[in-house]
Amino acid sequence: MRFGRKPDIAAKMAIGLKLAKPGGIVHALDGVSLDVARGEVVGVVGESGCGKSTFGRVMAGLLKPSAGEVRWNGRSVGKRASANDAAAGLGTQMIFQNPMAALNPRMSIENIVGEAPRAHGLIEGKRADYVDAYLKMAGFDPTMKKRLPHEFSGGQRQRVNIARALAVQPELLICDESVAALDVSIQAQILNLFTRLRSELDLTYVFISHDLGVVEHISDRVLIMYLGRIVEEAPTEEVFRRPNHPYTQALLSEIPRIDTTKRRFQPIKGELPSPLSPPTGCHFHTRCPYVMDRCRVDVPKLKSLGNAHLSACHLNE
Repeated sequence: MRFGRKPDIAAKMAIGLKLAKPGGIVHALDGVSLDVARGEVVGVVGESGCGKSTFGRVMAGLLKPSAGEVRWNGRSVGKRASANDAAAGLGTQMIFQNPMAALNPRMSIENIVGEAPRAHGLIEGKRADYVDAYLKMAGFDPTMKKRLPHEFSGGQRQRVNIARALAVQPELLICDESVAALDVSIQAQILNLFTRLRSELDLTYVFISHDLGVVEHISDRVLIMYLGRIVEEAPTEEVFRRPNHPYTQALLSEIPRIDTTKRRFQPIKGELPSPLSPPTGCHFHTRCPYVMDRCRVDVPKLKSLGNAHLSACHLNE
């Protein structure tokens, strides 16, 4: 997935006269691939700027991939208008990080939740009853549905966002840092809600987060991303007990734990490189304690370590 700004006439003239340089291209996603099984919860983890949110938006159909394709039930999506595209559009819903910015401040809760299902002909009978059912499902009091979003707390707004997503009867929910903006106690409530909805509605989740504790709690499988690439992928227990990639090891070593052992905090050395000019070879080699000459040149490929565990590191060879 590449992002770049097309120069206007003035910029083209400046570039032609060598008074300015062409704008850079950001490779937000580089060779990323993911299969999600029905009923599975996949956690996607990484530092800010690693491409997690872009990945989610591509899966949700909000961004068109510059290369590759998105498939729904084995069939390509977005190449041409089809029934499969419509099914993928309704079947995949996204829940965003900021619960206030995701809601129209001029619309009542009832209209926010009921607009999409009405437009798609999903409502049978009274709209009020339909909206009430999904608000209750998300743990929101339906008697307050005539109010506006600014009258509620962050946790209540996020429940409205969840109800809105559920109201179109999706199969896949992409949760982009959906609890990051909430208090810790509210986070636990929302996570428990996600878990309950998964069992009741047979939902599938892609859970994007920078919080490893949250991902460990809710996910079946975890992907670790670094600068647009997947560096490790494995079942949750496997990742947290036997991390393989140096980046994953560094992330997990600094999870806060309740024990009596004294530890010195040692952050990952260096800063995340600019996606406008990523390092050659392995993107992590500028911060890796085990860097070799090969790491600066060759891009490591994801290789199987057994137990559905994949890692992209030259140390495995």
